[in-house]
Amino acid sequence: MHSKSAALRLHVESTLVGRMASPFRLTQNELPITVPAGIPLLDQVTGGLPRGGLTELYGPASSGKTSFLQSALATRTRTASAEVCALVDAQDSFDPACAQSAGVALKQLLWIRCRTLDNAFRSVDVLLNGGGFGMVALDLSDTPARLVRQIPLNVWFRLRRTIENTSTILLVLSRESNAKTCASLVLRLERETVAWSLRHSLRASGILHTPACLLDGWTTATEIIRSSSRRRKLHFLNQSTIPEDQDHVRFTLRSKEIHSHLPDQERVKDPG
Repeated sequence: MHSKSAALRLHVESTLVGRMASPFRLTQNELPITVPAGIPLLDQVTGGLPRGGLTELYGPASSGKTSFLQSALATRTRTASAEVCALVDAQDSFDPACAQSAGVALKQLLWIRCRTLDNAFRSVDVLLNGGGFGMVALDLSDTPARLVRQIPLNVWFRLRRTIENTSTILLVLSRESNAKTCASLVLRLERETVAWSLRHSLRASGILHTPACLLDGWTTATEIIRSSSRRRKLHFLNQSTIPEDQDHVRFTLRSKEIHSHLPDQERVKDPG
């Protein structure tokens, strides 16, 4: 079996001679160029979003995918060299007002509202082949997982092939991992804890009354499933070094300073 593998490898290398150097080796110069996603701890661990590659972000509802998307769009559209980005919204669920409050420059964003998966993937094909976008995001978060599973694997390979040797970032958000080995970076998100801002008053009867309760922040656990870029030493929130074979990162996302007037004792993990 070993000799057959070596013969096959030799055949592939001889066939690609003159067109591709060292097809089975990733040299230092061929490591992907990455840019920040806007979450410092996660950027430190993964190196950022790879240009010319597909990044897949998946997880259940309320796991932080939308916050990650808004952070990445804000970083790419408001940097010193602001880029034009595109969002293909498969289920028309994007909230421009919320994105703008998160720092996204809407003038730098092309929002394509779709109703079907077919329209969404056709739009992505047109955008990637046309070029000119720093990042193209495909949001499948609200699309039923059973429908996304029906997308043939060759579609993901075609998308990856289209952006190879370009500076475009392709970001795909979904409930399950579908791109598999076509993705240069795969992250799984899961919500761990939630903090609520809680105002309470004690009535004369002694009953605890909660007239208002707002989301104040949450902690998201991220698992690095696949990464083609060089990983640096990992750090937790307290900046302590952890083993390099550890693939789990936790970071806290907090709401805007609209709740800054609330004292700390009025923030609870679970109001229910």
